[in-house]
This record gives sequence, C-alpha cells and structure tokens, in this order.
Amino acid sequence: MALRGVSARRAIEGLRELAGAGLEADAIFRRSDELLRDVLEFDAVCWHTADPATGLVTSVLSDDLSLEGFHAAVRLEVWHDDVSTFPKIRHSGLRAETLDRATRGRPERSLRFREQIAPAGFGDEMRTVFDTQGGMWGCAAFMRAADRGPYLGRQRDLADVAARHIGTALRACHRATAPAASGDQAPAMVVLGPGNGLVAADERAQCLLAELADDAVGALSVPTAFAVVSEHARLAASGVPVSSAKVRVRTRDGRWFVLHASLLDGLADGHVGVVASPASPAETMPLYLAAYGLTGREQEVALLAVRGCDTKEIARALAMTPYTVQDHLKAVFSKAGVTSRRELIARIVIGERATG
Repeated sequence: MALRGVSARRAIEGLRELAGAGLEADAIFRRSDELLRDVLEFDAVCWHTADPATGLVTSVLSDDLSLEGFHAAVRLEVWHDDVSTFPKIRHSGLRAETLDRATRGRPERSLRFREQIAPAGFGDEMRTVFDTQGGMWGCAAFMRAADRGPYLGRQRDLADVAARHIGTALRACHRATAPAASGDQAPAMVVLGPGNGLVAADERAQCLLAELADDAVGALSVPTAFAVVSEHARLAASGVPVSSAKVRVRTRDGRWFVLHASLLDGLADGHVGVVASPASPAETMPLYLAAYGLTGREQEVALLAVRGCDTKEIARALAMTPYTVQDHLKAVFSKAGVTSRRELIARIVIGERATG
C-alpha cells in the first residue's frame, strides 16, 4: 500500500524503528500513540498485550479512558459474539477494521457500541491486531468522538500497516535477554469472587499479582489476564465450548507463567480458582521461537534440533534433504543470534542469552 502524506510515512518509519529499540510493551504502546494519534485522528486508545499462542488479552494500558467498567468490557468480549472482535479480525486476515465498515454504516448493530462506545461519547471504533509471523502479540482499540464521523479508508489502511510494525516490535521484546529466574518453582494460587474480585491469594500469588499489575487493577483488583482466564472458565461452565481456559503471561523480568482457571463450586457465577504455574521448557520453546520470527518450517527444524536430533534424523522426520535442513538451521541460528546448537538450546530451552 502506498502511504499518502508525509505525516503517514513519518509515522510508519517511526514505528519501523521500534523493532530495534529494545523497548518493553508499555513503552512501545506510548511511542506508537505519539506517532499515530494525529494521522489516525483518534481521541482515545486502549492498548493490550496478548498471549501470543491464543491471542487472549493479558493486559490493558490506557491514558485516555476510565476503566471503571472494565469488568463489563472483559465479560462482553468473552461471552458475546459481537461485530469485529479481535479474534474475528485476526481470522479474517486483516490487521485493522473499523466498526463503521464492519456494520456497513450501522454501528448500532454492535452490542459493544450500544453498551460502551456510544455511552462514552464515541462514534466509530477502529480495532487492530498486532499479529505477525509467529503469533499475536497484542491488539488495540482506537475510539474517536462522534462528531468526527467514521474513520476514512486510508486511515484503516494506515492502521493495517502500522499494526504489522507494532507487532514486530512487541515480538522482539519477548525475546530472551537474561538468565531465567531460579528458585521456588511452586505454583501460585488465587481465588476470585463472582465478579472476579480478589478473594484470596497465597504469598507467591501476591508477588505475581504485583509483578503483572496493569491499568485494570483499580477496576478488577487483579491484573487483566486473571479476569480473562476466569471468564473463559465461567463460559465453559455455562456449557459453551471454549478452546482454552489457560493464558500465558510474561513478567517484566522475562519469566513466563501459565494461568489455569477452574470453578471451585461448579457454578458459572461462583468462585474461580486460578493457578499460576511457571511455564515449562516445552511451553516456552514455541514462544521463544516465535519471538525470533522463525517461519513454521524453521520452528519445526529448531524443535527437533534442541531435542537432540542430528541433521539426518531431522531430514527424515520432515521429508527434506540434509542440505535443506542445514539451510534452515543457518537461518534459525542467524535469527536467534547464536552460532551452535548448544547456544540455541540455551536460548530457547533455558531462556537465557547464550554466552559463547
């Protein structure tokens, strides 16, 4: 897509530079806000990180919006099949969609519009998914005042391009940069009440809740990821099939945890127990591989290599020649910044920066 206007090109160039800036997610979002607000002409934005594997939202950041009703927003996202949801946008192959376009000029068809967007004084909403090679790393919702009218097609196109670069920057910040934390690997336990308010948390969970705290804590009393996984468990308990009742989250120091939720009393509106377990190497390997931007075939080769398969064994398993395997391994080493299988294992299994 040819970008129209100097401002649009400058915004995209600024976003492209984020991939190598070494920023964490919140800094990436705030810089993206600075670059995009004037060219997309939005009045408020809500940024989210996501579990790369499932696309489920794990945090929220917004300097514009009151999150007092965020509990209702989480429930609406999980329970209702609305127009232009993040999963629908992702599955459509797009990275950006506007509510006006999705409803053909009738945004009132959207439950989200009727219950949240319009009452807050906004008109059109544009959603983007930061889905790049290897996973969905986040998403965002851009709202504009009702008197501005709907987003223009060129603005949606610009947001689509911008989302790819933001996704690349988010993917890069998930790479292993330090040795994984050692010590107590026992799971943590949290109990949430019917409204997902915090009822109890053991000592390990209290530390984890503090590490994962985001803008939703004031409204939910727990980080977003805990409310999201809880609502999926409630949905499953109500008889609706769900693909997963677990969410992967990453702490600020680079550790991965897997959150599992289950109903403690069997009731969809009852208490939920959330267990946060340190992610195993089998669970983190695909995340690290995705973070380095490996293609699907490269990931297959890398996984077999770290499991101890030699070149001939990988070639037989994947029905390719040994020379092709070597080519893929070279690409894997280059993207992961290593020079040997030993360093690759240290990087994606242990989660540490290789030392030579």
